[in-house]
Amino acid sequence: MTQIFDESGNIIPVTILKVGPCVITQIKTQLSDGYNSIQIGYGDVSNKKLTQPELGHLKKFNIQPLKYLKEFRVNESEDFEIGQILNVDAFSTGQLVNIRGKSVGKGFSGLQKRYNFTRGPMTHGSKNHRAPGS
Repeated sequence: MTQIFDESGNIIPVTILKVGPCVITQIKTQLSDGYNSIQIGYGDVSNKKLTQPELGHLKKFNIQPLKYLKEFRVNESEDFEIGQILNVDAFSTGQLVNIRGKSVGKGFSGLQKRYNFTRGPMTHGSKNHRAPGS
């Protein structure tokens, strides 16, 4: 989420999407799999980084090795074809989209930062400075 300014100086909230060149690697249909979905791949990678089953899955349709393979449910799988490239041109301005993302893990934050707990005593031999517990 970020913001841009129009000609009169008003702030407009916007969401910026990075939609790389994603290749459709597999199409699942109601008849064969019980549900409609597409599998997309993105992030070019060397052959050495993938396992033999992953390489075989991609080479079956003559698709370059891709690092990530993700599946998304769709209403109509007939609108897509294997090898089709999805990019930002598939969207129009003002269109509502559902997105999925993964944030970078921040590790164990500690209870003082996470829940605003107070610290333990700092003197008289206490070893409970930032540790959880009473």
